[in-house]
Amino acid sequence: MRRAFILFACFALSACGLQPMYAGGGNGAVARGLAAVDVPAIEGQAGWLVRNALTDRLEAAGAETPQYRLDVRLDDQLDGLGILRDDTISRERRTLRARYQLIDLSSGEILLDATAASDAGIDVVSSEYATIAAEQTALENLARDVAQRIVTRVALTLREQQ
Repeated sequence: MRRAFILFACFALSACGLQPMYAGGGNGAVARGLAAVDVPAIEGQAGWLVRNALTDRLEAAGAETPQYRLDVRLDDQLDGLGILRDDTISRERRTLRARYQLIDLSSGEILLDATAASDAGIDVVSSEYATIAAEQTALENLARDVAQRIVTRVALTLREQQ
């Protein structure tokens, strides 16, 4: 019975059409394509954080001659949500949105034009230092999350190009 299940599972997985994204590891087509993406400077502190997170993920396979450029524009917002009776804010929401385009440098063609966003809730406490630290930590986490979403979409686009 167990052998029949394993045999059935093997046939089912082979027929589902799933393919590994990073087939071939660091020498695979997608990994090499990601390493060939250049990310120009992005404006502001959030831009610096997102660019660093992007280059960390994109250059994991080693530096390649740039074949693509990833243009990113960010919108970082911090909104007060919970307002107490004395008109003080008790909760904030930080939202980081990115609009990005993947451009083929040889042809100038836009291969991908998309957006990515992430948000976080922040408790505003009586210590101003603690609130500022929480806002900064939220921005760092959002930058990593948005960068990961961008890299995933870019990898899917590069895989379709292969």
